[in-house]
Amino acid sequence: MTTSTADHTARHCPLCRRPLQEPNDYTLFLRQWVRAPARMGAIAPSSRHLAAAVCAPVPERGEPVVVELGAGTGPFTAEIQRRLGGRGRHLAVEIDPLLAQRLRHRHPGAEVIQRDAVHLRRLLDERGIEKADVVVSGLPWALFPSVTQHQLMDATAAVLAPAGAFTAFTYLHAVPLSPARRFRELMANRFEEVVPSRTIWRNTPPAFVLHARRPRP
Repeated sequence: MTTSTADHTARHCPLCRRPLQEPNDYTLFLRQWVRAPARMGAIAPSSRHLAAAVCAPVPERGEPVVVELGAGTGPFTAEIQRRLGGRGRHLAVEIDPLLAQRLRHRHPGAEVIQRDAVHLRRLLDERGIEKADVVVSGLPWALFPSVTQHQLMDATAAVLAPAGAFTAFTYLHAVPLSPARRFRELMANRFEEVVPSRTIWRNTPPAFVLHARRPRP
């Protein structure tokens, strides 16, 4: 990761003048979780195994528009960039300013937007994008109240192409909780097809992915 001269100077120890090390992803994620646990949702970044499952709908050909919600420290961002290989457009929406800054440095191929995902339609309009082919979510849906879930789902369905795909994940321990059940019901109401993946045990905590296609009008 590269930094400007001003940033480099600001990150020196005031006593010994030695460069301060950037926190690793886990440390940064945990630090931001302590500040806003409801916004972060988890205490650790998603594993590469979960990232591979969530990003599976990203097309292998063409010039797709891929929108990522709640990019965090970037495990899904990295997988999307790898699958796109320089094709299409990749918009990564992240509300946390520190995480958004790290994403910009680490993934210059993604268009990182530090905004609330409920304004998704406006964010695409500002960039001249009519529809997204894929929306990948890293948001903690099961922690959101009903009104927020509806706002985010409406925003997601509004930007997807008729044959578009939407993926989100939920943690295994949250399955019986009422917010998680409400989210799955909402997803089933807004999409013609919703298919759950197998449990991804190699993630902390274990999770599974919901693959949705064809948003209802």
